[in-house]
Amino acid sequence: MAVADIRSRARANPRRVTAVLSAIGYVLVVGAFTPYAPFPTISDDLVILLGDAIAVVNSLALVSILLGVRYIRRGEVAKHRRAMLTAFSLIMVFLVMYLLKVGGGFEKAILAEGAVYYAYLAMLAVHIVLSAVAVPVVLHAVVLGLTHSPGELRDTSHARVGRIAVAAWSLSLFLGIVTYVMLNHVYMWEPRGHSAALLLAVGPAWRRVARRVRPDETRRD
Repeated sequence: MAVADIRSRARANPRRVTAVLSAIGYVLVVGAFTPYAPFPTISDDLVILLGDAIAVVNSLALVSILLGVRYIRRGEVAKHRRAMLTAFSLIMVFLVMYLLKVGGGFEKAILAEGAVYYAYLAMLAVHIVLSAVAVPVVLHAVVLGLTHSPGELRDTSHARVGRIAVAAWSLSLFLGIVTYVMLNHVYMWEPRGHSAALLLAVGPAWRRVARRVRPDETRRD
């Protein structure tokens, strides 16, 4: 099927295309959390590296979104389009890394207590919910943007859907970055998920990988 034909079909049925792409995305993410996910097992070091890389990618995506908003407010449509497509491309990169990390590695649980622990869980919950909610609205805005000219977009729901997408997407990314910093650079963590039992079974050795010890904790008077 020619690219022009695909674009024509998407243009005629943007909601249907959005629904199909959203369903595929949901299935991939949910499937990554099952023990039957067809992902290769990756090393603990790669899991940690992917976590750091994901934070960088999400930060760049957030910057791109904010730039896109700034450009469209100035009426710079071409720059807005490039910024938003850059952000969308970065999210696709994030999705690949996230699926590999979750499907082939392990998840982290923060080692915090009290108000900090519940604040972290609350931010993580909002981040996850907004990530799920943002999928169809982001995809719909992108599908409309790719299949219509700037003039034609004025007669579509692109602007309205785009505002919802930007709000949900930006807040989700921001909270994801905050929880990443808390988990990896402020507090320590322990593994959970597919490989957690294996890591715990090896005894004290897992601590060298799974725990970030603060400099002031390495000394004991």
